[in-house]
Amino acid sequence: MCGIAGIFHPGTPKPVEPSRLAQMIAAIAHRGPDGEGIWTAPGVGFGHRRLSVIDLEGSPQPMSDGALTVTYNGEIYNFAEIRTNLIAKGAVFRTAGDTEVLLHGWRQWGPGVLDRLNGMFAFALHDADRGTLFLARDRLGVKPLFYVELSDGSLAFASELKGLLAHPLVRRTPDLRAVEDYMAWGYVPDDACIVAGVRKLAAGHFLLVERGKGVPQPRQWWDADFTNRARGSADSLGIELLAKMRDGVQSRMVADVPLGAFLSGGVDSSAVVALMAETSRSAVKTCTIGFAEADYDERGYAEQVAQRFATDHATRIVSSDDHALIETLVTSFDEPFADASALATYQVCALARESVTVALSGDGADEALAGYRRYRFQAAEERVRGLLPTAMRTSVFGALGRHYPKADWAPRPLRAKSTLLALAGDGDEAYAQAVGVTTPMLRARLFTAEARRHLGGYRAEDAYVAAMRAAPARDALDRAQYADLKRWLPGDILTKVDRTSMAVGLEAREPLLDHRLIEFAATLPVSMRLRRGQGKWLMKRALTPYLPDDILYRRKMGFVTPVSAWFRGALAGEAAALATSRTLIESGWFDGAAIADMAAAHRSGRGEHGRTLWQLVMLERSMKRVFG
Repeated sequence: MCGIAGIFHPGTPKPVEPSRLAQMIAAIAHRGPDGEGIWTAPGVGFGHRRLSVIDLEGSPQPMSDGALTVTYNGEIYNFAEIRTNLIAKGAVFRTAGDTEVLLHGWRQWGPGVLDRLNGMFAFALHDADRGTLFLARDRLGVKPLFYVELSDGSLAFASELKGLLAHPLVRRTPDLRAVEDYMAWGYVPDDACIVAGVRKLAAGHFLLVERGKGVPQPRQWWDADFTNRARGSADSLGIELLAKMRDGVQSRMVADVPLGAFLSGGVDSSAVVALMAETSRSAVKTCTIGFAEADYDERGYAEQVAQRFATDHATRIVSSDDHALIETLVTSFDEPFADASALATYQVCALARESVTVALSGDGADEALAGYRRYRFQAAEERVRGLLPTAMRTSVFGALGRHYPKADWAPRPLRAKSTLLALAGDGDEAYAQAVGVTTPMLRARLFTAEARRHLGGYRAEDAYVAAMRAAPARDALDRAQYADLKRWLPGDILTKVDRTSMAVGLEAREPLLDHRLIEFAATLPVSMRLRRGQGKWLMKRALTPYLPDDILYRRKMGFVTPVSAWFRGALAGEAAALATSRTLIESGWFDGAAIADMAAAHRSGRGEHGRTLWQLVMLERSMKRVFG
């Protein structure tokens, strides 16, 4: 795992100053504490920070092979297989790692090399003979890549936004549309950036820039497809699913450094540990963080799994009230990020880094196999929508929803107003609002009239709805999962794990996001994903020989952070100060009176606005850091 940065002049091949590259990679040094490298040629320069995981003494980067040079962040898990294929075609390798596979693979297949890669990656490859720069990102977006066109005609890129901000020509102007997106979702999605003009290369896309032709639009090279349906019994499909999970785990256990796993005691991380133990010749190293609050503490479940598979288990109790980490998160993420579970994720990464350099996680199974509760609600609401004509739903449920009292503090099944309004409308629109953090109505209250005019009708939910309607899918569940894989997964889940793990120099790997597993899961009949209110139905059935029912079927807990309590206690003053914040209010975008009312209502207990206040605090601190 590494950090990369670079500069390319598509027009006149102007010199690239090594000192500028040095500044860019210094800003992301935490991603690669084991070494650095800089390479320049006419019109191009690459920088690299290395976290050594494979071929520890070899494979320095940037790596050149004649006319080809690459700087690369990630792991290619099937590199040995590709290497054997390339050697058979006449390639001669000088190193034992996976980086050189990209050079010989490009020479043999060009952009087609991407289809042969199984891994997580973001890389830049310069081809001097063709005069091209090739930027590519893995299928699901595990590894990030930012880029920007600069005033001198050059294109700059980096693994993190802070790498680009180290370049003096990057204009630091905030983008209000990205703020709208952030307030809707709690993260800035991959088709936006808090700094205007900066772009993120989307998951499953590449960018091929040819000298003399300017910077084109990225091209998609992979997509999830929910249009086909696998045939077979639950037994046969379960065996195939388990085999793909096992392949995903085993392929990610290749490392020349200590390797372990996160273990929460939930289904996904427990499944990963079980399959690791099946393969490993020594005890698997696992780690768990616990909380003093019994309602949120999963240590008992984790220890049960650790004992079952005789792992080398480490546990630490951490404070769920550790708001001192807020500034650490702001520094790590650059863009505002309001998923409060990032605090706990950072803590478990720090614990893992004390004994391992690589840790496997259980991320991805909920999106791939319909594990979230919201999928159950969406499926149930779609069944109701299918029973009644649109006009009747609109008039009956719409009228009831408009007059029903709000209960935003309650779990969704008890929020009858939200459910009634969802039933009255379009299913895709209802899901887009359900997966959000704030509603369009709430954002309209927080934004000034000037901000609303500046947005010009732009609404964050429209992109989610568009993703669902464009999905290669058969039904509503397919569409919801597809949109989550394209937007929620890279924007929230994978961003959270990448930034928190890289902040402590840890490589996190997600075996349940192996693209072969994702592609297979997308073909499963709906009843194999969601049955009798049980998400991940086939996965749990297939894991019955490995895990007990109290692990497979227990209530999902997840990491918790008591942000609501913070804003009635230790951070109450900070919440109140938001109403007069120079960063928020002097932008002209936020209504100070609306924020003051919200903070006061929350502090007094008259309302529940903890999540929104958390969003505003993280936004203010991030904007202050990025824009001054």
